[in-house]
Amino acid sequence: MRTAILAVIGIGACILSATSGPFTAAARAQNVDWQKVDDALGRKPAISDDVHRYGFPRTDLAVTLDGVTIKPALALGGWVAFKPAHGGVMVMGDLVLLETEINPVMAKMIANGLEITAVHNHLLRASPATFYMHVAGHGDPVRLASAIHDALAEGKTPLTVAAPAGPPPAIDLDTARLDQIIGIKGQSNGGVYQFNVKRRDPIMQEGMPLTPVGPMGVAIGINFQPTGGGKAAITGDFVLTGDEVNPVILALRAHGIEVTALHSHMLDEQPRLFFMHFWANDDVVKLAEGLRAALDKTASTKS
Repeated sequence: MRTAILAVIGIGACILSATSGPFTAAARAQNVDWQKVDDALGRKPAISDDVHRYGFPRTDLAVTLDGVTIKPALALGGWVAFKPAHGGVMVMGDLVLLETEINPVMAKMIANGLEITAVHNHLLRASPATFYMHVAGHGDPVRLASAIHDALAEGKTPLTVAAPAGPPPAIDLDTARLDQIIGIKGQSNGGVYQFNVKRRDPIMQEGMPLTPVGPMGVAIGINFQPTGGGKAAITGDFVLTGDEVNPVILALRAHGIEVTALHSHMLDEQPRLFFMHFWANDDVVKLAEGLRAALDKTASTKS
């Protein structure tokens, strides 16, 4: 009798494990009609594990900063990410807006049940100035997708995806050297060389881990855009706990890298995180070494 009871308990534990781990996440993801979400947003996502991330780059804008024409992948790449959660989906996003678009888009977001979690700059001196609206929501995925689409329609964010004009521009940088200095493998995107550096500590929101961290916007992002002669413009954001903020500021400034913004992106994540944006246009190796010095002040991973 005791053996039979233990066997039943063991079976129950296996069932509980199977329904509370990655199998559940996969099942929830399968329950979402992603084609309807794609149709509502008018584009296809990049899929990583159970996260569907939709890009909304401001390809309509010609933004310059310190004489550099900024490519969308450097600092104008708005996005929203959908992750199955709690019987629906969790949505997080970072949308690039002009000053005149902020209030119309915000009003429509609020009216459609989305939350605004931050509005701020990432850059300084850019012309035209761009602002970044962070949004969040939870519920039916198609309803949320339609709400985001309708809100963006209040501004001039392109809502149709243009066909590529040609092959992606070459990255005129020693990317192998950059990989070595930063400590992980980067990737090319629209003429920009990008790194997503993970933190070692898990990041939670609404009782769920925000994974994968890159698509969910909680990895340290570092972007290099070649500007000729072995130079590059850099920007991105460090994802930091409070005790890391000032050591990273000191490391960046000691290497000639400007700190352009410091703020939150979310409201109730654990641990509490701060996002530090930066800018420089200089010798690419010098800048990479400065970024590596700043990364060494964080609890970030390195290959």
